[in-house]
Amino acid sequence: MTFERHPLLVVDVIIPTSEGVILIKRAREPYKGRWALPGGFVRYGERVEEAAVREAEEETGLKVRLKELVGVYSEPNRDPRGHLVSICFLAERVSGKLSTSDEAMEVRAFERIPWQELAFDHARMLKDAGFG
Repeated sequence: MTFERHPLLVVDVIIPTSEGVILIKRAREPYKGRWALPGGFVRYGERVEEAAVREAEEETGLKVRLKELVGVYSEPNRDPRGHLVSICFLAERVSGKLSTSDEAMEVRAFERIPWQELAFDHARMLKDAGFG
């Protein structure tokens, strides 16, 4: 019996605030030390919307409400770990205070996005959402 390989599913979340767009500085490879949107893997049995809200809170300390779908990013080489398909959401902050996690060595709001320091294809996601 042969098994086909399939892509894995991740989510990314764009959180604009009055102070700027929230980005995390990655604490792990790939792209350790680069700025990224909060996000991560969808758990088995979890809806992508639930994963986006969970990942945003885990990585930033903020509770968010999803507003709209930005897009689906499925380029096979978008992530050096393998073929990961990302569903990107635009969200609004509901409550919480910015805090770091084991996945984010720093969390910050950026009025000016550090385009050259972004990980993955997050620059494209931000541009698709109307930032820059």
